[in-house]
Amino acid sequence: MPLPATRLATDAGATLADRLADQWRRAGATEVRHAADLTEVAALADAATGPVIVSGADLVAHTAVLRHLLTSPVGPTVALVLTDPAGAGRAAVREERGQVVAAGTPTELTDAATGIFGGALRVGVADLPALAAAARATGADGLPGADGLPGADGPAGADGLSAGPEVDRLFVGLTALGTLTFAHRVRLLVAHRVTDPAELAAAEAAVAGVDEDRAELRLSVKEKDDFFTTYFVSTWSPYVTKACARIGLGPTSVTMISVAFAVAAAVFFAVGGRPALVAGAVLLYLGFVLDCVDGQLARYTRHFSAWGGWLDTMADRAKEYVVYAGLGFGATAAGFRYGWALAIAAMTLQTVRHMTDAWYGVLHDEAARRPKPATGGGDGGIGDRLNAASTRVQADTGSLSYWLKRTVVFPIGERWALIALATALFSPLVALVAVLVWGTLAFGYTGALRTLRARWMWVPVLDTVDATLHRDDGPLAGRLPALRPVGPLVLAVVGALGAAGLLAAALLADPTGLAADPTGLRWAVPVGLLVLLVAGLGAGAAHNGPLDWLVPAVLRAAEYLFAIAVGVVGGVPAWLIFAYVFVLTVHHYDLVARLEKRQAAPPLHGVTLGWEGRSVLLTVASIAGIAGIGLATLGSYLLVVFAASVVLAWVVLPARAARTPADAVPVGGRSPL
Repeated sequence: MPLPATRLATDAGATLADRLADQWRRAGATEVRHAADLTEVAALADAATGPVIVSGADLVAHTAVLRHLLTSPVGPTVALVLTDPAGAGRAAVREERGQVVAAGTPTELTDAATGIFGGALRVGVADLPALAAAARATGADGLPGADGLPGADGPAGADGLSAGPEVDRLFVGLTALGTLTFAHRVRLLVAHRVTDPAELAAAEAAVAGVDEDRAELRLSVKEKDDFFTTYFVSTWSPYVTKACARIGLGPTSVTMISVAFAVAAAVFFAVGGRPALVAGAVLLYLGFVLDCVDGQLARYTRHFSAWGGWLDTMADRAKEYVVYAGLGFGATAAGFRYGWALAIAAMTLQTVRHMTDAWYGVLHDEAARRPKPATGGGDGGIGDRLNAASTRVQADTGSLSYWLKRTVVFPIGERWALIALATALFSPLVALVAVLVWGTLAFGYTGALRTLRARWMWVPVLDTVDATLHRDDGPLAGRLPALRPVGPLVLAVVGALGAAGLLAAALLADPTGLAADPTGLRWAVPVGLLVLLVAGLGAGAAHNGPLDWLVPAVLRAAEYLFAIAVGVVGGVPAWLIFAYVFVLTVHHYDLVARLEKRQAAPPLHGVTLGWEGRSVLLTVASIAGIAGIGLATLGSYLLVVFAASVVLAWVVLPARAARTPADAVPVGGRSPL
């Protein structure tokens, strides 16, 4: 680095560059090298077999800042982003939803800059070729141009970066190549880039003025959480997090304990009686506290893993639905005929909501990577105005509008608080009704606003992934002709309406609820199946409409409604219908969790038969008069397949990969500086 800052003497006597190298070693980098120029950086990137940290030598920061960047779970490639004023030769950054969407000089980004590059980035294995290409292009002819190729007419000579640190030019070059980079912000801790002794002294004083461990404990709490979690959990959960770290409990162990608390709460809800209901409410609250602690403990100890993230997502949903089962059993035992029906409705509603939440998040992330060009007057219609209003509210942290927006969507903290209070003060029946009412209103509110915003963004997402996988199509859907002019969303809605119609007919024919076999409807099930299979006609069509991100959620709703209808028509016990739908939700949450954690498809996904294959089997069972046996058998089969898939994905295949010779990329390869 041809900067005087790299040769500055620190308060310990070492040069700034040497001290920073030592900090990177303490942060966890397994191999640290001083690169003479970007050509050497390119060679290191070519040879590396694991993530690579590229850092300038003008950075003064807590070692924890470096460790957090090195272990950040948000994505494979992460850049340190600071709020310092942009100095000469320093790259400015614009980020949206935590993603770096543009990098350049402050003049180029004008008022759109949200920070400056902090002089350090971690590059994932898949992005190492892009790092090498950017290093060679930047080192040879300046920055890559818009076409990704070096050129003397590019911004190197005119943007003010040419005289600055090479790491800034490298970062801008990597961004110009379209590399998906996430922003790592510094909170509570200290990080500054310096150029002279005065700035160095000021930065060192700022570092010394912050208790690193205390700040890390506070950082373990999410920066923006929901109202109940913020004021009734996070005010004291860090003490539990600290205690867990001291006794050696890991995040996975805490997750398992929280599951046990939720199961115990469900048992108390099922038993009934005021003491049991109050005890269940207390256990549910404590289980939710531990549910927060497992994430805080992972952030505090920096113990992140794909397995832990997947398990946390799956455990959250399983716990909630086990509680619904306890409430349904308790309401039924207390004499309410439709207790299990309410539990089934609550689980179905919440699952479909989560599916829309997950895919809207994917949509929003994709929109951030591909921002819409500004219109002539800057007015993109109602979607543009809604987007601007949402941004303003989210920025007004702590205001009444901010908390209303976060609460009205009925997040998990508010759901568990409502269940605990309603059950302890009233009954399981009141709790289920309250969850259904608030959940339905929240679904309507978020659905309407997201639909308007999605039409404005017009960013397809299902065509960026394996649509067959996330539709959960089986072999039959793949063989159906594609009805392209209609569109996959309309076809999915038609299928869902057919299933809903069959369920409505069954319920009307059986006014006593989920108990008896409604006569005369067994042969209506094949008709409902034919309507449901209309959704399969969209499997081969392009999923690039502005609302096609809703297709997975609609297909989930269609399959659940059809399975429930088969159960009602066949007089299947309500608890068995609940159990079957529960297994389906586990299967579908596995797909969503893998999407969110950027994991591959489940190893045994091909033998899960697809939504249409399972529906065909249930139809055959219904016609044969063995709907209960069909639901039990198929549910057991799916559960066994899910368990086997989990063992394969998280135990067998990783062990096999670990025994593979070094031509495969290890998970924790060397991290040269």
